[in-house]
Amino acid sequence: MKTLMGVSGGQLPQLVMFDLDGTLIDSVPDLATATDHMLVQMGRAPAGMDKVRNWVGNGAPVLVRRALANNVEHQGVSPELEAAGLAIFMQVYGSGESHTTLYPGALATLQSLQLLGIKIALVTNKPEKFIPPLLADTGMAEFFTWIVGGDTLPQKKPDPAGLLWVMQQAGVTPEQCLFVGDSRNDVQAAHAAGVACVAVTYGYNYGEPISTAKPALILDDLRELFL
Repeated sequence: MKTLMGVSGGQLPQLVMFDLDGTLIDSVPDLATATDHMLVQMGRAPAGMDKVRNWVGNGAPVLVRRALANNVEHQGVSPELEAAGLAIFMQVYGSGESHTTLYPGALATLQSLQLLGIKIALVTNKPEKFIPPLLADTGMAEFFTWIVGGDTLPQKKPDPAGLLWVMQQAGVTPEQCLFVGDSRNDVQAAHAAGVACVAVTYGYNYGEPISTAKPALILDDLRELFL
């Protein structure tokens, strides 16, 4: 508990917001399947999980653009090509057997926060329509009072709009909150919102150590919050 209080200015936070992919769940197997299906259908070679793992984090449209560019940098992909790829990706993703899994400690952490009476929210770049089935399948549906997907608002992370919206709904100040994520997008969004960010080492950060983004605290396991 000292860790949780220490990163929150010496008291328990009133609100903890979480990223989803790479923080609470490992969704790369399903994302890679949909990405590779899209690439093959468009006459390209499949990318595989290792590449897709370094491409996720900015929402489905950017993932599609990166896959079509075969690179994190994707400025050369035309809007028409992106639209064609995104249509295939959105049709495939979530339509088959799910291989997405919870990270160790994710469910226990949500349960512990709930028992402490701390409000919990989800702010993710995943398209909104895919979120409820994932939460139901992984046993997390009961924990989140507020959910912001990648297309819920006009902006997505690293823009702080989602975090600011949740804080407004919860009636809390930035000093009373934490944001927990796995990538530089999460850290940048938290910094822009004035919220302390806890980052995990095991997620998706474009192949870079999360320490380079300078979060307030880095964890190997979410349960370390309660040490």
